[in-house]
Amino acid sequence: MTWRMPAETDRHARTWMAFPREGPTLGATSAERDAGYAAWTAVAHAVAEFEPVTMLVDPSETARARRMLGGHIEILEAPVGEFWMRDSGPTFVVDDERPGALGAVDWVFNGWGDQPWAQWRGSADHGRTAGLAAGAEIIASELVNEGGGIHVDGEGTVLATETVQLDPHRNPGADRAQVEVEFARTIGASRVVWLPRGLTRDYEEFGTRGHVDIVATIPSPGVVLLHEQRDPSHPDHAVSRELRAFLADQTDARGRAFEIVDLPAPATLRDDAGWTDWSYINHLVVNDGVVACGFGEPEADARARDVLAAVYPGRTVTTVDAREIFSRGGGIHCITQQQPEVAR
Repeated sequence: MTWRMPAETDRHARTWMAFPREGPTLGATSAERDAGYAAWTAVAHAVAEFEPVTMLVDPSETARARRMLGGHIEILEAPVGEFWMRDSGPTFVVDDERPGALGAVDWVFNGWGDQPWAQWRGSADHGRTAGLAAGAEIIASELVNEGGGIHVDGEGTVLATETVQLDPHRNPGADRAQVEVEFARTIGASRVVWLPRGLTRDYEEFGTRGHVDIVATIPSPGVVLLHEQRDPSHPDHAVSRELRAFLADQTDARGRAFEIVDLPAPATLRDDAGWTDWSYINHLVVNDGVVACGFGEPEADARARDVLAAVYPGRTVTTVDAREIFSRGGGIHCITQQQPEVAR
């Protein structure tokens, strides 16, 4: 069997999400909790305009989920601790030699390196739960990895960051070669582009230690869409310049040099917790559309929609306010996971 992770731009059967539940990530006050529920619900409804959505819902939240999601979102009851489905859920793959075959890579999820605040054990089985519900073959992996730590072009190229897969709190003792072998086996990667790092805030207390899906993605083979922080006072100004210089010297699985398209960050530099990591890179590509992060900045949000429309031609770009999601540690891409369409 030769498994391959399709590009996110390929047709989807559905998107998977997990509904929030009470705990540290959701918030300490009723206002904070309500804002979190509303943000996840808004994303689900936006995605459902383009393709089906299945939501994992902890039994303690079923009544609220049914009330907020309405009849357009499928609900699957399952234990939920952390509700970042990109990371706790499976990575869906296909086998080009077996038409109709769908696989689900069940990575080890340990709360982004067993972070002390993470309630990850309640979500450790999401990969298997969603995979079985989708009718997929379960591909067990001993690699600690999250979906937000990889981006692929569907042709053998994967973007990853050294500080995630080689994190001693995730995969102690692992080296590049070992990770590359596992990526080849599970997602069909023949070329791993190892970015040296992610955005600044991602290395703080509630960060992932460098997820790629907030800093760079591949909208089409040979093209990299890169987060650009234009303000020199923000530490990510230097980070984005470093990553641009690095990517300019890289090639993909087919030997092509990358065309780099910059996607400027919003103007807001700080929030109550410090330097922002607000990024338009953290969007979700859906059938015939793109669900983009918004940050309450009309000019910057519109500019991002224009860039996304250009790199994803023929798709409708919809903006959803993502500030409440980012305040909890991620964005729209982080809370969603696509399941590719396969011919049955």
